[in-house]
Amino acid sequence: MNLTEIVMGRKSVRTYDGKPLSEEHLLNLGKYIRDIPNPFDIPVELKLLKADKYGLSTLVTTGEDYYVAGIVPKKPYADVAFGYTFERLVLHAWELGVGTVWIGGTMKRELFEQAADIKDGEMMPCVSPLGYPAGKRTLKETMMRKGISADSRISADKLFFKDEWGKPLTPSDDMASILELVRWAPSAVNKQPWRIIERDGVYHFYEKKDKGFVNDAVGDMQKVDLGIALCHFIMGLEEKGKKADVSIADPGIKIPSDAEYIASVTIQ
Repeated sequence: MNLTEIVMGRKSVRTYDGKPLSEEHLLNLGKYIRDIPNPFDIPVELKLLKADKYGLSTLVTTGEDYYVAGIVPKKPYADVAFGYTFERLVLHAWELGVGTVWIGGTMKRELFEQAADIKDGEMMPCVSPLGYPAGKRTLKETMMRKGISADSRISADKLFFKDEWGKPLTPSDDMASILELVRWAPSAVNKQPWRIIERDGVYHFYEKKDKGFVNDAVGDMQKVDLGIALCHFIMGLEEKGKKADVSIADPGIKIPSDAEYIASVTIQ
């Protein structure tokens, strides 16, 4: 599968078939998570946790075999780095046929933190089940997806701008396909808080803030979403043989009061 097929084909999975992960997939995932780089060089440790060994479960999933928990130090840009790294794993798992869903709540967080051995100065923004998707979703999952309009996205003209906030971008065909990967990135309750302004060939990423997504214990969940969007953007560039230089230098573009600059990408 190419990246577009993976991104457009992947769905959050909350209903699993109960079968254990194959030894091949466990070994593959265990090897993959050892070194997933992120543009901010912030260490993100991913741990595979056997669900029944630690008594792990959530209120919205059934039939999962394993979980993956992510641990990151509490520091600036940790939540963005977390989102970038964790999404790389999510996309890799889907390519193997292993389902996932981002879980930031609806679980007994203390049990997961204990199983993952969280230490002072660290946080665990999200976990995900790992398992094989069941043939049919439960009614609860179907209703959840409907409630957040999981199969729809904000139109591109409201997400991607040229030179200034709110002025729609008309990208080249290559960049349009990459931005479409960003548009279809997953986000907490499908809020899609990323905005991108292209100016002089540089793509500046911003967080369009909503209330209720910041928690001292787990960071800013919408910054996690920005990491996911950045992941899709950079992976899209990589697939086209291009390199991305990520910097943190606010270009000073005028933005709304409820927005925040995150990072800039120069294509090399």
